Amino acid sequence: MKLRWIILGSSILLLALIVGAWSSRGHSDADADRLLLLLPDGVSLSDYRVTVWLDAASEEGLHVVPMRDSEFVRPFFGQPKCAGLILPDTVHQPASDFFIASVRRFVNAGGKLLLVYDAGTLSPEGKYARGWSRMSDLAGVDYALYDQLHDNTIRWGSLSGKLSFVRQLEIPPGKYYPFQSVAGSGAGSEAASGPDFDVQLRRYKFGDLQYPSFVTSDKNSGHELFHSSGGVVANEHAYGNGSVLFVNLPLGYLKANTDGLLLHAFLRYFAEHSLALPSLMAVPDGVGGLVLNWHVDSNAAIKPLQTMSSWSIMRQGPYSIHITAGPDAMRVGDGEGFNIEHNPISQQLVRHLSSQGHQIGSHGGWIHDYFAAHVDKDQPEDLEKFLAWNKAALEKTTGKPDVEYSAPDGNQPKWVTAWLTSHGFLAYYFTGNSGMAPTQGYRDGVREGRDIWSFPIVHLNQSAAFEEMATQGYSRLEIEHWLEGVTEFAVDHHAVRLVYFHPPGIMEYRDVVDHWMERTGRLRTEGRFRWYTMTELANFLNSRKQVAWSTAQDGERVTIAATHPVNLEHNTWRLPVASFSEPVVVQGSAQIVREDDAWMVIAREGKELQFETTRVNK
Repeated sequence: MKLRWIILGSSILLLALIVGAWSSRGHSDADADRLLLLLPDGVSLSDYRVTVWLDAASEEGLHVVPMRDSEFVRPFFGQPKCAGLILPDTVHQPASDFFIASVRRFVNAGGKLLLVYDAGTLSPEGKYARGWSRMSDLAGVDYALYDQLHDNTIRWGSLSGKLSFVRQLEIPPGKYYPFQSVAGSGAGSEAASGPDFDVQLRRYKFGDLQYPSFVTSDKNSGHELFHSSGGVVANEHAYGNGSVLFVNLPLGYLKANTDGLLLHAFLRYFAEHSLALPSLMAVPDGVGGLVLNWHVDSNAAIKPLQTMSSWSIMRQGPYSIHITAGPDAMRVGDGEGFNIEHNPISQQLVRHLSSQGHQIGSHGGWIHDYFAAHVDKDQPEDLEKFLAWNKAALEKTTGKPDVEYSAPDGNQPKWVTAWLTSHGFLAYYFTGNSGMAPTQGYRDGVREGRDIWSFPIVHLNQSAAFEEMATQGYSRLEIEHWLEGVTEFAVDHHAVRLVYFHPPGIMEYRDVVDHWMERTGRLRTEGRFRWYTMTELANFLNSRKQVAWSTAQDGERVTIAATHPVNLEHNTWRLPVASFSEPVVVQGSAQIVREDDAWMVIAREGKELQFETTRVNK
């Protein structure tokens, strides 16, 4: 009897080892680039605290896969194969000692971990650990010091970091300030080199921007990336044979409430700098550029629009030009509106701009100032007519669909986005999420629409439009360098950002605009820069969501395969040169080019593509 139990026990152990080896092998081939988002077993995958990460990963062209804690810690199957782990904020506060030990073991064996804010700071019973977080050894710094600080455990403060790191995070000039100029005078260019110095993240309109973070101890065994008055805000720390990127900020919570910049930035940084993963780029053909969004508020824009017809800016484009179309501007009956239905000059201007390829869209609803002042106070049913009138008037004039929108004074309550979504709009300008690329935004934990994209603004410190910069005392040289810096940023990072202006406000800056157009014109000729409209990008990004692609690794050989139900053309993969050999197309059609430190695989026409490369050992 005893011998039978020994044989049975040995058989079960052998079976577990075989199944574990098979399970591990099954993951290793098809999931070579996946990042595991670890979640407590009871959390729904539709919870916004989860979907903000999955949506961000999709927009950044990365594979983030949710995994339950119980699956991650299964003793017989071994830890699953992956490129790295993410422990997200807010949703993963409670954690058992066993789970934390499993994460620690993963990193010690050579794994990479993105540890965010309050993940694992509470016991399963909901209490802080004695002294400091049980994750402090992984983070490289003690935090969650509740025993010592109690109600002061978390502190709000401004974020500062070295210019070199903020650039690595791909945060555009002006969102951080000050920024270095081409000439070294304190303005900005991504291409500029010079001394490294502390810069601060800033907010449109208000300047000062503060975030909550755990107060940390004075001793830090890692490399500090960001700091505030409370101590370390971001840290890189070597742990055993692996490493940890600790971000002491509620990234998921912030993205769920119209500030997604830092979640996207740190996720991208983790994937690129810690892991050197391939990614699917968010711009056609991998070519960065800008959306130039004009806001036409009233008849005060008519003369500037006529004057600008001879400027160099009109020899480029296309641009997204948004118009408040009604006969009034500030109040009902003032007669100072653009009046597109009854003013032949307004009609002629709009038809001419449309014929040149610019995208005409709505700027609010019919009466600029009145709509802005009432849109978040009156009942939606009393204001929807203004949006409908504006859309109908523009479509009648251009003969084309009106599918773009910008809110007057940036005032866009949730009901407006819902109305836009239900009436076929594809994109809208947004003052939230400032500094970001086009994104499918969240408001109060809810994603706004399935196929509509928000286009956050970029700004120079607390100014975005030319007249704001004039009022707040920015020199012409600093404005010029900021425009050049944002352009260089888009080119260097193969990204898109939105700049906006009002025609009357740009009038005194013709020389600045001309110099800017000289630069963008040269970059366009070189094929390194494009002007995009919101519509063009929204259509591309909606099509990109249908790309299904995977990465498989066999030894050092890496195979990336992609499909699309209609056409893969213009979708582009980026692979770091330092980590991958030059890719070779084995199925379908694509162009392979080297852009600085990356290989770019640009799909041509076709529904399928497969290419191979080799992992280069560092």
